[in-house]
Amino acid sequence: MNLRAASRLVLMPAALGLLLAACQPQAPEEAAAAPVSPAPAAPAEAVADEPALDPAAPADEASADADADAGLPAGTPAPGDAPVAPAAPVAGGVRFAIEGEHYDLIPGGQPFEPLDGKIEVVEVFNYVCPACAMFQPLVNTWKARLGPDVRFTYVPAPFGGNWDPFVRAYYTAEAMGIADRSHDGIFKAIHVDRSLKGERGTDSAQDIAKVYAQYGADPAQFASTMASFTVNAKFGRAKQYIAQQRANSTPTMIVNGRYRIKARDFETMLENTDRVISQVRAGG
Repeated sequence: MNLRAASRLVLMPAALGLLLAACQPQAPEEAAAAPVSPAPAAPAEAVADEPALDPAAPADEASADADADAGLPAGTPAPGDAPVAPAAPVAGGVRFAIEGEHYDLIPGGQPFEPLDGKIEVVEVFNYVCPACAMFQPLVNTWKARLGPDVRFTYVPAPFGGNWDPFVRAYYTAEAMGIADRSHDGIFKAIHVDRSLKGERGTDSAQDIAKVYAQYGADPAQFASTMASFTVNAKFGRAKQYIAQQRANSTPTMIVNGRYRIKARDFETMLENTDRVISQVRAGG
């Protein structure tokens, strides 16, 4: 069973409750406890349908006739009508993004890596986050169709407690060249197979290394590398970036270090990321 099918069966009740709240860092006074979502998951039968997307409403076809009858040019607002906000520009059939609706502008925001002519999309995530596990199959499909001018980067969130070993695990896997092929499998180990505890308990470096051994890692080398200078440096850099970008929950999408995506559900998050990419691509 693949991650998409298995996660639907096992995670759906929990992840639906976390869909909008996402995963958040622990409060300072709870430093020893695992980070938790602000509210427990609701039973599946009590969860209402997700909010519908909010596409631009079609123009009222009757308005042009009414203007003509009144002797007004088409599109002229009637006396007393509130002014209508201009629609976002359109390029290639994708509406550009609007600040406050599709994204928040990050003051002084910087990309995680030098852009070098690319558009950078960062997903702030962590393997222990149930919402990230549900988001991952959608991300896989979405990033497969990104243009060659877009660079997608995972930045694991060190929110403390049992989140932090998996930040080290990600960067260790990256150093060993197995991060891509192991990525979905670590979500599955935590949330489906439960061979790792994630938020349910504490996983030692040796526990985590045993799972990465399935992807070609030497367990002893993997466990020792998790505490290496290189991994410590990457851990600190991820922590600094996330603080600067004010990415206080996971998953969070950030474009070029300047645009933090807003959304009410996962599909809309990717949709709004596409909007911002189009805006950046056009020089916006």
